[in-house]
Amino acid sequence: MSAALSVETIGVTKRFGGFTALSDVSLRIAPARVHALLGENGAGKSTLVKCLLGYYKADEGAFLINGMEETIARPADADRLGLGMVYQHFTLVPSMTVAENLVMSRPDVPSVIDWRAERERLDHFIASMPFKVPLAAPVGSLAAGERQKTEILKQLYLNRKLLILDEPTSVLTPQEADEMLTLVRDLAHGGAITVAIITHKLKEVKKFADDVSVLRRGRFVGSGHAADMSESDMTAMMIGAPQVPAAVQRRGDPLPEERLVVENLRTDADAGRAGLDIARLVVHPGEIVGIAGVSGNGQKELAEVLGGQRMPASGSVRVGGTPYRATRDQAQARGVRVLPEEPLRNGCVPRMSVSDNLNLRSFDRDPRGQHRFWLNRDAMTERTLRMIAGYGVRAPSRDAPIGVLSGGNVQRCVLARELDGQVNLLIVANPCFGLDVNAVAEVRARIVAARNDGTAVLLISEDLDEILELSDRILVMHDGKIVHETPGPGADPQQIGVHMLGSH
Repeated sequence: MSAALSVETIGVTKRFGGFTALSDVSLRIAPARVHALLGENGAGKSTLVKCLLGYYKADEGAFLINGMEETIARPADADRLGLGMVYQHFTLVPSMTVAENLVMSRPDVPSVIDWRAERERLDHFIASMPFKVPLAAPVGSLAAGERQKTEILKQLYLNRKLLILDEPTSVLTPQEADEMLTLVRDLAHGGAITVAIITHKLKEVKKFADDVSVLRRGRFVGSGHAADMSESDMTAMMIGAPQVPAAVQRRGDPLPEERLVVENLRTDADAGRAGLDIARLVVHPGEIVGIAGVSGNGQKELAEVLGGQRMPASGSVRVGGTPYRATRDQAQARGVRVLPEEPLRNGCVPRMSVSDNLNLRSFDRDPRGQHRFWLNRDAMTERTLRMIAGYGVRAPSRDAPIGVLSGGNVQRCVLARELDGQVNLLIVANPCFGLDVNAVAEVRARIVAARNDGTAVLLISEDLDEILELSDRILVMHDGKIVHETPGPGADPQQIGVHMLGSH
C-alpha cells in the first residue's frame, strides 16, 4: 500500500495588509507522483507552500491531506502530518557529520545521545534507501550532489511523505541533477512519497514531472499532465502570453585585444575552502567568457577580487593593459562595471530610494567625470527617469526604498546603473538567480547587447544552461583553479559537468 500523501488546497487565500498574495487557490497533488508547481516570481508559489507548511496561516480556505481536512497553524502541524521541504539553499551544518545532522534534526533528540545505538539505527535506515551517503563524513566535505541527497535523506528519516523541493538542481551539475531527480521520481513512483517541485527549469519538468500546476499573480490558472504540455504551453500559462521575448543573438567576433588579463592570481584559503589559484584568464572586447562550476569552487572569490571586495595574496589583474586594483576611481576611469550576486544585499542600499541607488555610481561626478562637492538633484532626477524608462523598472515611485521592489526590478535597477555610459568590462555573477522567465530573458538580452557593442563580459554563473546560451568561450572552475576551456557554441554539457566535478 502506498505511504505517499495526497494534498489538496481548497480556496486558499492569503493577504498581507491590502495586498492579496493568494486568491482562492484550489489545486490537487496526487499521491505517489511528481508534481511541478510553476509560476513567475511573485506568482504566489512560496506563499502557498508556506501556508501548507504552517509558516503562514491562510486567511481563507482549507487543506485536505489524504481527503481529510487538517488544521495547519504552525510548522509542527505540518511535521506531524508528514509534510517536509528541501530548500534551495542547504540547511545542513557543514562541520557536523551526516549522521550527526540526521540525528540532531529529530524533535525528540535525547539530552544524552547513545551514538552506538543511533549509528545502528542509521545503518538500518540507509540500507533501506535507494541511494547512499557516507554517514561519517562531515557535510562540508561532500559534493553538492551528495549534500542534496543528504537533505532528502533527512526528510525521509523524519518520515516525511510529501516532499517539496525548491529549485532542487540550482547548484548541481547535469549528471548530479539527472541522478537526483531520477532517484526522487523512483521513490515517488514506488509509493514511498509524493513530490512537489518548484522550479524554473522547464526541461526538467518535461523530463521528470508527471503533473503541472501554474500560478499567476496569486491565482491558480491551470494544470495538466506534463507529457501533454510543451515548454511553450507552460510559459504561456505562467506569463499570460504565448512566448517570452526573443533572445538577442551574438553578433560579430571578439577582438584580439586583451581587455581583462588575470595572471597567477592566488587568494588565501577561506572557511575550509581552497583559495584561488588561476594561472591565466583573458577576456576580449566583444566576448562573453562564461565561468562554470559547482557552487563553492572559487567563483564567488573571483568575483570579489575583480569587484574590489577581496584582496589577492599574489598575482596580477590588468584592464586595458595596465594594473587594476578595483578601486572606485579605477573602475570609473577604466569603464569597469560589476553586477554582483544578490544585488539587493551586495549592490544596493535597501532603505535608500530607487533614485539614490540608481545614482550611487555617479552622484559625485560632473558630466566630464570629475569630482563635484555638491549634489545636483536635477541631474540625478533626470538620470533616474531615463533609467526607469529605458529598463522598464516598475516601482511605486522613484522615492520608494529599493528594498520594496521585486527581485526582477532590483536587477533592472542595478543593470541600468552598471550599463549606463561607456562600459569596457562587465563582470556579472549569477545575474538571473531567482528571477522569473520574463526577467531572465530581459537580463540576458541586456548582457548580450553589451557584448555586441564591444564590452568584454565575464559571466560567472551556477546555471549551466545560462553559460551555454550566452558564452563565446567557457572556462570551468574546480577547487579554485581553471581546469577546462572550450568554445561556447556546440559545447557538450555532459563533458563540462565531468570537469565541474573534478573527475577529468
